[in-house]
Amino acid sequence: RNLGIVVVVRRILTTTKPSAALSSLNTLSNKMPAGTSTLPAAGAPPDGKRLFVSKTDPAYLARPNIDGGKFFCNGEIREWTGAMQPVYAPIFLEGTEDKVEIGRQARLTPKEALEALEAARAAWDHGKGEWPLTPFQGRIAAMEKYVKILKTKREVIVNVLMWEICKVRADAEKEFDRTIDYINATLKAAKECRNKESTLQDVSGVLAQVRRNPIGVMLNLGPFNYPFNETYTTLIPAILMGNTVVMKLPNVGCLAHIPTMEVFAECFPKGTVNFISGAGRETMPPIMATGHVDIFAFIGGSKAADALIKELPNPHKVKICLSLDAKNLAVVLADADLDLAVNECVLGSLSYNGQRCTAIKLILVHGSILEAFTAKFTAKMATLKAGLPWEKGVDITPLPETAKPAYLAELREDAIAKGAKLHAPGADQNWGHTLVYPTVLCPVTKDMRVWKEEQFGPLVPIGKFDDISEVVDYACTSPFGQQAAIFTKGDVATLGPLLDVLTNCVSRVNINTQCQRSPDNFPFSGRKSSAQGSLSVTDALEAFSIQAMVATKSANAALIQKVCDAKSSSFLTMDYTF
Repeated sequence: RNLGIVVVVRRILTTTKPSAALSSLNTLSNKMPAGTSTLPAAGAPPDGKRLFVSKTDPAYLARPNIDGGKFFCNGEIREWTGAMQPVYAPIFLEGTEDKVEIGRQARLTPKEALEALEAARAAWDHGKGEWPLTPFQGRIAAMEKYVKILKTKREVIVNVLMWEICKVRADAEKEFDRTIDYINATLKAAKECRNKESTLQDVSGVLAQVRRNPIGVMLNLGPFNYPFNETYTTLIPAILMGNTVVMKLPNVGCLAHIPTMEVFAECFPKGTVNFISGAGRETMPPIMATGHVDIFAFIGGSKAADALIKELPNPHKVKICLSLDAKNLAVVLADADLDLAVNECVLGSLSYNGQRCTAIKLILVHGSILEAFTAKFTAKMATLKAGLPWEKGVDITPLPETAKPAYLAELREDAIAKGAKLHAPGADQNWGHTLVYPTVLCPVTKDMRVWKEEQFGPLVPIGKFDDISEVVDYACTSPFGQQAAIFTKGDVATLGPLLDVLTNCVSRVNINTQCQRSPDNFPFSGRKSSAQGSLSVTDALEAFSIQAMVATKSANAALIQKVCDAKSSSFLTMDYTF
C-alpha cells in the first residue's frame, strides 16, 4: 500500500499545473494544526496524519472519563465485572504514539442480551405491564421529567461527542439541543394526536373510538455518527407510545448514552428501557432469533440490517423501521449559479467530514462547466481548517472509525487506476491514521468503486454528464434512493421533467440547496436500499404504534358515556391533554 501512495503523490504533482498544485498544498499546510506533518521527503512513504493534543490543553484536562462498565437492565444499573473495552478518542497525546483514553465499555455477552430482552418482555407483559397501561398523561409526565433531567447532562454529553467521535463543538451542541427540540416536538405532536382521538365516531349505526396504542417490545440500534440524536428519533416515540425497549449502544459513540442510564432509571418503570453494549454480532442475533421482538428499528448499513432480519423466525409479525445506506446525488446543470452550487456542495459533502447519511456523495456536473466547477470547488475546499474539535473555526476532524482511512485509500487507488485525477488539496493525504484531509476525484466514471459505493468520509467524487439522460440513468439504476439535489438558475425545461423522475427514485429532492434532514416535521425516508418507513415527528409516532378501537351499536351510547364519566378506562375517554 505504501508503494501505491508514492505513486499517487507523484501523479498529483505531475498531472496538475505546478503553480496550482503548490498553491493548493501551501494553502492546506497553512491550515494544518500543530503536530501534523507536511509532505514526506522525496522517496519516503507518507506515514499518515496524527492529530495531537497537549497535556496542558484545557480540553485535555477536562477530557471525558466515562465508566461504561455497567449493565442497565430491568431498572437497575449493575456493575459489570466481565470483559471490558477501553474507549479511545481518535486523537493522539503529544509526545507519545498513544490515542487518548476517555472511558471504557462493557462487552456484554448473549446471556446479558437475552436478560435485557426478558426484562423488556416482562415490562410489556402481553400489554398488561405497568408502562403500556400507564395513562397517556402519565407517559407524557414521565417523558417531560426525563427531558428536564437530561438537560443537566448537556455539557457531559457534548464533551463526549467532541472526543469520542470528533464532532466540532458547535455540531456537538447542535446534536444535543436538536435532540431536546425533537423530544419536545414529539411530545407536542403526541398530545395533538391524542386529543384528535378523544372523540367518538358514529358511522352507519356503529359508535367507535379509534386510538393509536403500543405494539410491544422494540429492539433499537442507532448509528455512531449521530449516536444521540438519530437514536432518539426512534427511541423516544417508541417509549412515548407505550412500548418497551432493548437498545443496543453503538460500539463507537457508546459513551454518550452511559450518563443517561440513571435518568431512565429515575423516570420510567423497570424494564421500560434496557441497554446492551459490546459486539453486535454476538448480542443481537440471539435476541432476534427468539421471535420475541415486535419492532425492529435500525439505523446503519443494509447488509447488517438484512443479516439481522434473517435471524427472525417470524418476520411477518415484526414492524420494521430502517434508515440505511445512501448515495445522494447532486446535479449541477449548465446554467447553475456556480458559487451557490459550490458552497452548497462543499457543505453538503464535507460537513462532519462527510460522515452523514444525508451527505452529498456524488456530484454530476454538466460537461460545459465541469472544469470551472471543479476549480471553484477545490479552492473552496482548500479553505477548510483541520484541527481539534473544540478549536474555533475547525471544519475537518479525525475519523472515529479505525478502518475508514484504509477504505478511503482503496477507493482513491481504484479511481486513479481507472483514470480519475486526485485534485489538491489533499495530495499529502493520510493513508493510515485518523486525520484524513478532504480530496476530490474527477472525473469519476461508472466503472469506479466510488461511483457505486457509499464512501461516508471526506472523499468527493465529481463526474460529468453531457445529456440529462445520463443523470436519469444513474438515478434509476442506483440501488440507493434517499435524496438528490439539483442546481439551476431557471432551466425549467430540464428541471421539471427531472423532478418528476427523481421523485420516483428518491424520497426528497432539494433545489439549489444541499441534501439534509431538517425540519423534523417533514418526512425523512428513502427508497430502494436506503430506508423502510419514515421518521418525521408524526410519522415516527405512527410507526411505533398501531390503531386500536372500541366499537358498539349506537344504541349503547349511554353505556359509553358512563364509562367516560367514571374515568374507569384510559383508552375510552374524552379527556384532553394540554
